[in-house]
Amino acid sequence: MAGRPMPFRNPAGHAGLRQNLTSLVASLAQFLESRLQLAARESKAALLHLLTLVACLIAAGVLALFGYVFLVIFAIVEIAHLIGNSWIWTALAVALLHFVAAFVCLLVARRQVKRPVFRDTASALKEDTEWLKNLDQTKAP
Repeated sequence: MAGRPMPFRNPAGHAGLRQNLTSLVASLAQFLESRLQLAARESKAALLHLLTLVACLIAAGVLALFGYVFLVIFAIVEIAHLIGNSWIWTALAVALLHFVAAFVCLLVARRQVKRPVFRDTASALKEDTEWLKNLDQTKAP
């Protein structure tokens, strides 16, 4: 026995590096698989939750629109009754009033669209672009 080398034996009884790496990769794969399954299950529940939310918001918007229309009709009939005028002329006046309000909203929206939103970001990007252009010019012989 003196002439033969002893085979490698881990005195602690632990597996070697290859077995530990294989076990680590297998554990990571199992962990990722379980997380993906959990994400898939929760995403289905989240989608149902989101669809319910969107459906309720759409229904609320439609019902609010109908409520507004009926309120305007009531106001038209009541105003026409109080002033002793025909409801048709009162409806025309209310319609014109709504058109004027819509036009004012469009003017405000147009002013908002023309105003830049990310002013600081745009100026920083311009500075970066100019710096890159100058960098190319300084490198050229």
